[in-house]
Amino acid sequence: MIWQRLGRCRGGWLSLALAVTVLAGCAGPGGVTKESTPEEKRAAVTERVNARWAALIKGDMDAAYTFLSPATRQLVSLATYKAQARGSGFRKIEITSVTCETEACDVKVMLTYDHRMMAGLVTPLEETWVLENGQYWYTWRP
Repeated sequence: MIWQRLGRCRGGWLSLALAVTVLAGCAGPGGVTKESTPEEKRAAVTERVNARWAALIKGDMDAAYTFLSPATRQLVSLATYKAQARGSGFRKIEITSVTCETEACDVKVMLTYDHRMMAGLVTPLEETWVLENGQYWYTWRP
């Protein structure tokens, strides 16, 4: 029955093919592996770093928490993370370097933020991101 309806719908088969492709991509291991090229690793971790910092700049600590490594999330609850991590005052970041080894990347950023006594401070930060299950995860150290 669904096949008959899809056949009658304009683009029905295309929609079904797209849905199957998307679901297959989500279900498969995919993502980055330790055998991925350095360029693929840098691109993947850069995307994650930018997404995490976008959440922090918005003050969305719930979203920022989701970037923590699974091991970190087992040790640190969301409530603890919110209580201990700074969640406001961030303006922007600029990634200055990304160096990836087999299963980890060191990322250097320049962070612009506001302090209660001074606005627009710029400071360098170094982050470690680990590869697990095809995805890079931030390792947070309070």
